[in-house]
Amino acid sequence: MNVLQILADSFETRMTPFTLERPRCLLPLANTPLIEYTFEFLANAGVEDVFVYCGAHTDQLEEYIQNSKWISSISPFSKVEILRSSSHSIGDAMRDLDNRAVMTGDFIVVYGDIISNVPLESALNAHRERRLKDKNSIMTMVLREAGTQHRTKSHGVSPVFVVDPTQQRCLHYEQIRARNDNRRINIDADLLEFHDELEIRQDLIDCGIDICTPDVLALWSDNFDYEAPRRGFLHSVLKDYELNGKKLHTHIINHHYAARVKNLRAYDAVSKDIIGRWSYPLCPDSNLLKDQTYRLTKGLSYREEGVLLAGSCILGSKTVVGRATAIGDGSVVTNSVIGRRCIIGRNVKIDGAYIWDDVSIGDGTIIQEAIVANEASIGKRCRVNAGALISYGVALSDETTIAEKSRVTRMKKIRGYDEDEIVRGDTDPKIVGQNGDGFLYHDSEDEDDHESQSLGPADLYNMKHLSVSQESISTLRSEDEFTASMEGRDARSASFGSVTSDEGASNRDFHHEAVLQIYESLSKGDEASNVQLELTSLRMTSNVNPHQVRRAIVAAFMKRMATLVEAGETAATAAKKTIPSQAYVLKRCMFDYGDESEEKVDQVDFLLLMQGDLCKRVDGEKIMLHASNELVLGDIIETEGFEQWWEDERSKEGDDMLKVRSLMGQFMDAIIGSDEDSDEDDDEDEDEDEDEEDEDDEE
Repeated sequence: MNVLQILADSFETRMTPFTLERPRCLLPLANTPLIEYTFEFLANAGVEDVFVYCGAHTDQLEEYIQNSKWISSISPFSKVEILRSSSHSIGDAMRDLDNRAVMTGDFIVVYGDIISNVPLESALNAHRERRLKDKNSIMTMVLREAGTQHRTKSHGVSPVFVVDPTQQRCLHYEQIRARNDNRRINIDADLLEFHDELEIRQDLIDCGIDICTPDVLALWSDNFDYEAPRRGFLHSVLKDYELNGKKLHTHIINHHYAARVKNLRAYDAVSKDIIGRWSYPLCPDSNLLKDQTYRLTKGLSYREEGVLLAGSCILGSKTVVGRATAIGDGSVVTNSVIGRRCIIGRNVKIDGAYIWDDVSIGDGTIIQEAIVANEASIGKRCRVNAGALISYGVALSDETTIAEKSRVTRMKKIRGYDEDEIVRGDTDPKIVGQNGDGFLYHDSEDEDDHESQSLGPADLYNMKHLSVSQESISTLRSEDEFTASMEGRDARSASFGSVTSDEGASNRDFHHEAVLQIYESLSKGDEASNVQLELTSLRMTSNVNPHQVRRAIVAAFMKRMATLVEAGETAATAAKKTIPSQAYVLKRCMFDYGDESEEKVDQVDFLLLMQGDLCKRVDGEKIMLHASNELVLGDIIETEGFEQWWEDERSKEGDDMLKVRSLMGQFMDAIIGSDEDSDEDDDEDEDEDEDEEDEDDEE
């Protein structure tokens, strides 16, 4: 195997706030950057050429690799190349890789956060043999048998593989969300008919190691809606086997170690496995970096040269301590990893924590099952409770208490459609104390993934009042009570296919991608048919209902009109430039248009979403008026829809909603009046027709 691709940051940021400032693959794991473990795994597998994609902070990763042994004279690789691109997802990266045409033979895809000592010879040989017999055998996934419970397995989403054990062929794939009441999977009846034996496996760890042929890249390129390797690519290729005829196989191992550090729970679990030597030879005393000098002592304690320990301090079992760290009198450190050049005062208690480099901790402080990042400063007699995250450079004043699962940072993300900007936030003395530096990090889009985002004991993960985060580019934040109620009402018309049972993540992905695609299409002036085609393709890969489709359309259209207004256009001109040419797209998301039913649920839903979005837009009330006028002129929303929206109590909730509808009074009078005039004209026409018929009869 000569070629390998690393998706270095997985295009995910599930370890915020740390990944706001650093790529995840450079975060320290047992005091060694994550990517070092990945490179060691590749070197042991005999890989020669390495191509690296990075989802964030590419400059930092490139600088690190340039200064590492991996491109020096002692490197086991003949080439390590970072491929710069504008990719925002794994799907984008795979399509970009196909366009570059650098993969001429079989290759391996791994993540930059994998820890593994698995030898790949048997998997590679099995893949090659299948390939010789059947050219349609295009991919082999390496999976680790782990039982139904294992601390490195995901607790939020459980992958389910349906496998033909006689061929090791994967026939079906789904993801089951732990908090979803529906734990069933839907298997095509044909699989039961054409295969004598099936195994339904929920006991496997997905290592993220795939052996691929160039045909895999071609499939990614042919299907632009594929974004995620499993719930997108894998699920869809298996589902469409009758169309493409491509076969995907598994290589299941029950020995050796393999896990991904894709979130904070995995970070904690894998760290414990490395210290416990389950991943041998990937252990601290292997000294993967050229300047490391770790030695193993009793109790699975690892210590570098140059550590300064006071006579009365206690360094317990299962600890790692880096060079030039000093620990004061009476301090107790157990089950923890301490980085280099840390200053730990007197009578400090640290248990189950991860303290990175250059951290100072004052006398009498207690830190339990938390992470403290580089250059943070913790004052005297502070308490950092289980699950807390203290990010880079944060300072806590003396006697400050950080609550369980709190995340304190100095940086925040300002979201944008093109790219996000990371800036300094304002210090909150209520969180870090009067002389502190930092604030509490919040991200409403992350609340569904809080279990994977935190450290701490297992019972903490069941506390419903705690939450943490993931990322989104959405202009609309988390759903409110109105959204939830509308989703329930729209259940009758939810006609779109589902490719995954991971509904929360799928919905966020759909909204993110749909808003971005539609907005870019509107900006470029694409034809409505092309916009609808892209939306349909994206929609078919996600478990979304019509309300969620309307929500994405509204967000993109309102953003486009607001952008035009901010650029100097009038609201009337912005509406004319945006809506008439895209009437086809707008009509397709309202299934009750022309319906004999008196209740126009879809149209009211659209108008409420539009009104809610415009609450935070400049001149939102003007955009509402002129957009509504275009919706009527284009026969996109009926008069009945506007009437029901106008009378709906939700359109009157709060000052913001009232402000947006403040200019709509005369508009409503006009369309209702014109509708009544039209009815009267129809009645007069009918009377005239009847009179003419009577005259004809008399003649």
